[in-house]
Amino acid sequence: MGSRRGRPQQQQYPPPARGGGRGPIPQQQGGGRGTQGFTAAPPQHPRHDAAAGRGRGRAARGDGPSSPAPAAAGPLGRLPPELRQAMEDPSPPPAQPVPVPAQAEAAAATGQAAIPASSKAIRFPLRPGKGSAGTRCLVKANHFIAQLPDKDLHHYHVSITPEVTSRVVNRAVIHELVNLHRAAYLGGRLPAYDGRKSLYTAGPLPFASKEFQITLLDDDDGSGAQRRQRNFKVVIKFAARADLHRLGMFLAGRHAEAPQEALQVLDIVLRELPSARYAPFGRSFFSPDLGRRQPLGDGLESWRGFYQSIRPTQMGLSLNIDMSATAFIEPLPVIDYAAQLLRSDIHSRPLSDAERVKIKKALRGVKVEVTHRGNMRRKYRISGLTTQATRELTFPVDEGGTVKSVVQYFQETYGFAIQHTYLPCLQVGNQQRPNYLPMEVCKIVEGQRYSKRLNQNQIRALLDETCQYPRDRERDITQMVKHNAYQEDPYAKEFGIKISDRLASVDARILPAPRLKYNETGREKDCLPRVGQWNMMNKKMVNGGKVRSWMCVNFARNVPDKLARDFCHQLAQMCQDSGMDFALEPVLPPMSARPDQVERALKARYHEAMNILGPQRRELDLLIGILPDNNGSLYGDLKRVCEIDLGIVSQCCCTKQVFKLNKQIYANIALKINVKVGGRNTVLVDALSRRIPLVTDRPTIIFGADVTHPHPGEDSSPSIAAVVASQDWPEVTRYAGLVSAQAHRQELIEDLYKVRQDPQKGPVSSGMIRELLISFKKSTGEKPQRIIFYRDGVSEGQFYQVLLFELNAIRKACASLEANYQPQVTFIVVQKRHHTRLFAHNHNDKNSMDRSGNILPGYRCGHEDLSSD
Repeated sequence: MGSRRGRPQQQQYPPPARGGGRGPIPQQQGGGRGTQGFTAAPPQHPRHDAAAGRGRGRAARGDGPSSPAPAAAGPLGRLPPELRQAMEDPSPPPAQPVPVPAQAEAAAATGQAAIPASSKAIRFPLRPGKGSAGTRCLVKANHFIAQLPDKDLHHYHVSITPEVTSRVVNRAVIHELVNLHRAAYLGGRLPAYDGRKSLYTAGPLPFASKEFQITLLDDDDGSGAQRRQRNFKVVIKFAARADLHRLGMFLAGRHAEAPQEALQVLDIVLRELPSARYAPFGRSFFSPDLGRRQPLGDGLESWRGFYQSIRPTQMGLSLNIDMSATAFIEPLPVIDYAAQLLRSDIHSRPLSDAERVKIKKALRGVKVEVTHRGNMRRKYRISGLTTQATRELTFPVDEGGTVKSVVQYFQETYGFAIQHTYLPCLQVGNQQRPNYLPMEVCKIVEGQRYSKRLNQNQIRALLDETCQYPRDRERDITQMVKHNAYQEDPYAKEFGIKISDRLASVDARILPAPRLKYNETGREKDCLPRVGQWNMMNKKMVNGGKVRSWMCVNFARNVPDKLARDFCHQLAQMCQDSGMDFALEPVLPPMSARPDQVERALKARYHEAMNILGPQRRELDLLIGILPDNNGSLYGDLKRVCEIDLGIVSQCCCTKQVFKLNKQIYANIALKINVKVGGRNTVLVDALSRRIPLVTDRPTIIFGADVTHPHPGEDSSPSIAAVVASQDWPEVTRYAGLVSAQAHRQELIEDLYKVRQDPQKGPVSSGMIRELLISFKKSTGEKPQRIIFYRDGVSEGQFYQVLLFELNAIRKACASLEANYQPQVTFIVVQKRHHTRLFAHNHNDKNSMDRSGNILPGYRCGHEDLSSD
């Protein structure tokens, strides 16, 4: 029971302070030893704006996100050692500059921040060496070895007039230019074009600058009429030679930074042919011909495709290929699409105002083609939806003020009798003078990717469609490479790029599993995981948390009250048997509530419980919520009310878990509850014996940081930065976390360190790093001598700015606590969203795989590491 497969138990935050908005700071542990060594006073916790639901928000930042930061206190005149070392070897600027928060600009203006003025002054450290622990083995990776071309690559700037924003049109212009003038004016060369301003050739063109006149014809709409011509002026001008020498130096290990421009050139070359064959989006390509379409609901369907990127690795250059899928709008008649969206038949009734608004929002920007004119399929882009029904719409037909109804016009002009006159019309074209198209004469054009947020059911359907066994994924990737025939790609041939059609074999090592320590009162006091899994049988949590008062609210209509009571009793018994101080009976019996009234139900039940606990001067420690399996926004609403409004820890359970009444499920839930209320499930034996390198030899704090951005289409919502930090040592199992709202889509974390101006006290230091360092000192009695900072969510083009700004913030936070306090900092960027997949070298070797065929947890690439960053 209590199986934990693939990773150790997830450590979660201790409970937040009642009504607090900054996130939890743990209480002093083990009779803590004060804060000697930090001369600064602990920061005051700002008020939490519960109504806004933004954690720290602007109120916490005092003067708002754009206010300049006053001069910092502390010895900041010297350059931090990491940045001083980094300035020794200038590197090229990143591909995508990131805006720096106003605090950094103000600090630079006042001379406060002693940091390099440009990211060009930063370089990354070389890999210090390769590991040797574990059992050596061989795995396969979805990388295909590429030979670096020895051609002389030239970069040309392209200007197209009149300027258009569509890459499709730009590519069509250059494609026509190449077809017409390749032999006569381009020296027979086949250029690669990025769809914007850059064109690359393998060798020089016979001119430094040249102008071309290109004419494009519109697509044949089937009307038989003469197609519209569009004239473009194209100027191609030499810009520079693409330097592949630095790429070769990097691949040979003699240069620390990957030359992004050279990689970009090779990527553009290898994307030319797929861009012409398939629908490109980001680094992926999609087509209905690459696999079966699957409906996702509400008028959407999934298309299969593949991801492609040229990557530098320690094996050399490789092409990374992975399978992918995304949502497209189904090419349905508009009325059928609207019926799916509303989940209601609208063929015989008018729309309500709410339905009309929902359809208008979904269809705005979507391309449709008309179906009432035979073979003529003219295309339009929807700009809106009329408020009136089709039968009520009229428009002027001449300057004399003569008007005609839409119904009459379609009957007289096209001989088409509109059937659904009670439905609104689509508005297409210019919004000042739109054209009206009845919904029944329009069909959605195929190949339009859906870029808005998917609902939970659509996400689940897409995941079900893309989930594959490793053997099947490996097969599909290999077939995709053969289908794309990179060896025959004319662009790859032109530029001298050769791609292998076999997956790369990689040396790997299976690392030894860490031994886990449990409570001495259990029958089993420690455990060695095998094949990536272990359970809680005969074990007790190393530190059980305390839950003396709890209650349950049931939002699942198909879970009867008796079953909910039995589930809660069994869960409480499991928590107690696992080592927690857990009350067997709830404060109030489980209560059923409607899912659409989550806030009202939770707050009402909470106040009932506090009427019992308040006179006893007790607090509610835990709320258990039973949710439907398909719960939509219910989970998020429950967490928001509990964590922000009420300040209580919550644990959600799905209906399917309740019906199973399984001890393994109870044990897993108990493990989650324990860490939420401040307990510890297990610790590493190596941590207790001080055998973890660079962690247990001296007091070390481990940070994790990330920024969550709003979904596409949410243009005003703030981004949310979160920072967690370990609060015990040497075990490193308990973490505290802080969150902060910041500017929309700002990736740099603004509130790591900041200074606000207090009218009485003057400059006052604050920030998430500072608070977590103080909390660590309170909790352990030790001042961190080493900081390990894991940063998630940073793209390759943002490495330099993030390092420049955030490492300096860490240094300033340390210096603000104590003069000359500058612990060693290791700043690690974590990239989870990569497309490297590892497969067993022999799928019949059961000792190297789990039951699904995945390679065992703990694999590390060895001498031929796939990562070169």
